Amino acid sequence: MAGKKRVLAGTVAALTVFTAACSGNAGTNSSEGAEATSANGAAKTVKVAYGKWNETDNWGKWLTSVKADFEKANPGVTVELQPIEGSQYATKIPLLMMDGKTAPEVLAEDSFMINADSEAGYLEPLAVDAWEDWSKFNEGIKAAVTATDNKVYGVPFSTDVRGLYYNKELFKKAGLPVPWEPKSWDEVLSASRTIKSKLPDIIPFWMNSGKAGQEATTMQTFEMLLYGTDDTLYEDGKWVTQSPGILSSLNFIHSIYSEGMGPKMSQVLTAQAGQVLETDLMPNQKVAIVLNGNWLTGNWSASGSKPWPEALDVYGYVKMPTEKGQEPGFTSMSGGWTLSVGAKSTEKELGFEFIKMATNEQHNKEFAMLDGALTPRTDVAADTEYTGQPGTLYGVAAEFITYTHVRPTNANYPAVSTSIQEMVEKVASGSLAPEAAMKEYATSVERTVGADKVATK
Repeated sequence: MAGKKRVLAGTVAALTVFTAACSGNAGTNSSEGAEATSANGAAKTVKVAYGKWNETDNWGKWLTSVKADFEKANPGVTVELQPIEGSQYATKIPLLMMDGKTAPEVLAEDSFMINADSEAGYLEPLAVDAWEDWSKFNEGIKAAVTATDNKVYGVPFSTDVRGLYYNKELFKKAGLPVPWEPKSWDEVLSASRTIKSKLPDIIPFWMNSGKAGQEATTMQTFEMLLYGTDDTLYEDGKWVTQSPGILSSLNFIHSIYSEGMGPKMSQVLTAQAGQVLETDLMPNQKVAIVLNGNWLTGNWSASGSKPWPEALDVYGYVKMPTEKGQEPGFTSMSGGWTLSVGAKSTEKELGFEFIKMATNEQHNKEFAMLDGALTPRTDVAADTEYTGQPGTLYGVAAEFITYTHVRPTNANYPAVSTSIQEMVEKVASGSLAPEAAMKEYATSVERTVGADKVATK
């Protein structure tokens, strides 16, 4: 994303999260009911790799439903679901994709990896223009799955927004206003300090803060802060490695942890941090403010890992303010997951057919209602059963999307993201001061992308 920050407008029905529409693409293409056996009569198998993020395994439930329908529609085809523990997904999936013997026909792909994995030759371009349903996906969201070669490498099945959860009951106990609508970072820090003073047994503020949090630390913490300043991560074809905005973001993180307003390091610097937050700290009202995404409500639904029907009576969800309340006043980040075809897999055409079925109106609505996700399909977004589902945040998502940003579409982003995670963890843990951490980050990124691809402000 070059140049100025991209601030987007939209509604839940429109779900306008990205700004570039896809162009013509090449790749696999076939019709439903594809041949179930190869030329020599051998049965066909479609391997589907996905992340199992907790024991509830909503993704697995959704894909199991698709598997049943797909095998019924394609006699002789076997769908083999391959769940991978969420904490290990980012490291294991590339190993599967690079080997023709293990490459899955279908894999869940975080949208930020599309460019890197397509350039690495791991993903197959898809002939979506010949697919009637492609017109039902929001035109903007298609940018997340369109690589720099203008080919589409995945079909989105979810998107999201991020903001601040706050515990209304704890706020009232601490004498803080409810409803709470912070207009600057100072107001967020002030509320956190009040919680620490009045309710010493409560964690005032939670944010993902370490390498174990992977992209959650980059996107839900650092970028949520950075894109609330006057600076960005990537401008005019260069990575901005030192700027007032980066330093302000790190100073905010430093304030939270150095003043004892964050969780213990043992709680936040583990791969299980998210699960601890969602199934223990928030349901048991041990944390006052949480910087996180709309999808948390999926954990608290009747089918979630921690059913909690009162969740949104206890926690409000508000927009994250910009640093000083400067225009446009608030900020958010949007990403999402896609289904892609492994380039080294055997049954690519069947893989694309599986993706079409998994993301059709019926199955995408099923997934969205099961997982608490925001749908990328305009028809599902307009479905009253979906929008009226209790215990979800679909109603407020429209306003959040108005202020949202997306990650840079650059193949070097994953490596830069890792450097961001290291920088954030060092500040949170107190091993480096904010300015020193920023300088170390600048050195790391320059070493990764080259001196001609970085800039300072």
